[in-house]
Parts: sequence; C-alpha cells; structure tokens
Amino acid sequence: MTIVAVYINDILMTGSNHEEIQALKHSLHAAFGIKDLRLLNYFLRFEVSHLLDGVSLTQRKFTQDLLQESGHLHARPTATPLPINCKLLADSSVSLKDPTVYRTYISKINSLPNTRLDISFAVQTLSQFMQQPTSSHMAALDHLLRYLSGTSGQDILLKGVDSLHLSAYLDSD
Repeated sequence: MTIVAVYINDILMTGSNHEEIQALKHSLHAAFGIKDLRLLNYFLRFEVSHLLDGVSLTQRKFTQDLLQESGHLHARPTATPLPINCKLLADSSVSLKDPTVYRTYISKINSLPNTRLDISFAVQTLSQFMQQPTSSHMAALDHLLRYLSGTSGQDILLKGVDSLHLSAYLDSD
C-alpha cells in the first residue's frame, strides 16, 4: 500500500513498500520536477520527530508563533484550558466592538486539537460564539491562550508496535 497526501504544492508519501515509493517519486520527478526532502520533519503546522519507539507529533512552533502574535508568549500560565465552572452564554456580557481579533485567534486555534486533545472542549466551546463574541468570551480566550503558554511543548507519540493496546485517560472535570 502506498499513501499519497497532496496539499496545494506539498506532497507526503508513505507506505509499506520502499521500492514502490521510490518508483513513484522518480515518476513524479520526471513529470513535475519534484524535490525530495527525505524524512518528514514539518507538514501543515505539524512537527514530526522520529524516535526509536515511534513518531512524535507536535504543533509547538505554530503554538509559539500564535502566542507571540497574541502577546501571550510570556504570559502567566493557567492550569486549565477554561476557567473552573465557566459558563459561557451567547449574551452573557457586552458585545465586542471589533470581533475580528476573537475570530482570528479562534480560527487559528481550531487546528490545535489535532495534537492537543486537552483543549478540544475549550476550542469547541469558544468556536460557538464567533458570530457575536462578548467580553466574557474574549476573557475565556485569553485564559486559553495563557493555558497554551504553559503547555506548548505537548505532543502525541505514535508508537510502532506489532500489537494493539488501547489506553484511555479521563479528566473527571
């Protein structure tokens, strides 16, 4: 099996037969003049590290760039993605005069739950208010950005093993 993922002008190839992948690369190079960057290191905001026991995926660089842009790079971190007992409502406070900043950061943060499952609920919750964000939604977004400033190096380890062992973790909150 050979898998080819194409995104605009970036191509990612993987598969079970090294010779087949090399033949495909040669064929694509002959037709389009592609450049082989060898082992995958960075693709679509994902940093890939090849370890002895698997592959590590992180979005640390993207997160650091986002925190720098938002002014939260050296912010005091919070312990949770959203404030404890946070209840956000559509009309819970004053509407933002310019919701562009809120929408911009929520749009950018939306790709982070791919490697940061711990913020999935917070991102989904904050995304519900993009139409008419209020000051309380902006405060919750600020809280999430401060959480990210303290946890930006988290990653997902994909282990290469012969047998499947399912592990699950639960946050009771």
